[in-house]
Amino acid sequence: MRKKNDNNLHDAMQDMLKEFKLKPHLDETRVKMLWEKLMGKTISTYTSNVAVRKNVLYLTILSAPLKHELSYSKDKIISLINDEMGEAYIKEVVIR
Repeated sequence: MRKKNDNNLHDAMQDMLKEFKLKPHLDETRVKMLWEKLMGKTISTYTSNVAVRKNVLYLTILSAPLKHELSYSKDKIISLINDEMGEAYIKEVVIR
């Protein structure tokens, strides 16, 4: 007799992400996709690179005034992204 599968689809997907160690890559891709949505088209136009390594968000900004302005908004950027992700994923923001 076969066991009844008690996992729902969400739990099964979470287990698969853990098993194959795909969650960090998926989270990084989600942050990259969220950047334009959260910051707007103008800021994303001046952003040449968005990367996440070990829960640190690295941003490469092409405009010096925008880089200076965003450096004052690091806490807001962290809270916006973490709220959208549903977890405390980003711990720090580095602007280059």
